[in-house]
Amino acid sequence: MRKVQVLTDSCSDLTPEIMERYNIDYCKMSTVYNDQATPADLSWTAEDVHAFYNRIRAGERITTTQVPVEEFNTVFRKYLDKGCDIVYVGCSLKQSGSVNTAQVLAKKLLEEYPEAKIYCVNSLRACMGEGALAVEAAKYAGTGADADSVYEYIMSKRANLNQYVVVQSLEYMRRAGRVKASAAFFGNLLGVKPILVADADGTQIAYKKVKGRMASIKECIAMMKEVIVDPENSQFYFCHADCSSEEVETVKKMIEEEIKPKEIVMGYIGPIIGASVGPDTMGFFAFGKEVTIRNEEK
Repeated sequence: MRKVQVLTDSCSDLTPEIMERYNIDYCKMSTVYNDQATPADLSWTAEDVHAFYNRIRAGERITTTQVPVEEFNTVFRKYLDKGCDIVYVGCSLKQSGSVNTAQVLAKKLLEEYPEAKIYCVNSLRACMGEGALAVEAAKYAGTGADADSVYEYIMSKRANLNQYVVVQSLEYMRRAGRVKASAAFFGNLLGVKPILVADADGTQIAYKKVKGRMASIKECIAMMKEVIVDPENSQFYFCHADCSSEEVETVKKMIEEEIKPKEIVMGYIGPIIGASVGPDTMGFFAFGKEVTIRNEEK
């Protein structure tokens, strides 16, 4: 039976250590600043992270691109040439067209590699939510499951990946065209901190507004505690956009005390997601009850 290689992209925000542990590779998107495109590498240091978010704090505009077809072609061929099948877990189609690009390329490659299988999965998530789905796919592939089974398994898990993200300001998302100007205006009034979720269709929506930074973080953890299933045997994903080490440690302890997960997977919000959500954002992700929330704004 052919080995299954799980791939993801720069939106997954998985650390190099996690990708090595579970044998996951990724296809790079790019950030664009001053008309210069730079591959979004997830192997960045704390100093790199701080410099990136300080540029945004200073008012500089950083945009992003989806995975170029050339990048998909290089990475896909790398594993097809090794005799592997591929399961690519990509960013939500509501946020990136990368999965569609991958699917078009996959059809062409399968003509050249007729014995192979390539699945391109719309994760309905981004950031470490997408990454968590890639990890689950890789775990399942590690049991010896074939590509068909890995694909079916991860498709069955998508709806149960819960996300709560607290942003310092919706202004950054407004600049990136991710929220309406009116939502950004009201979200920034009187110290209100919006909590974002990925709904059942993969759309990022401002789900709740809480006054005060720590109150919004506590609300995220409380909501996650309500939806997570079997935490003592689960991985909990926690990432941040250059928050202070003291705040990160405080929040980590809150997760340990309130949710008591088997493992907390920690990392930074990477350059692709970070360019939209802005500095000091925190994200919380875990598998649990099915996500049924849907965006009511059409």
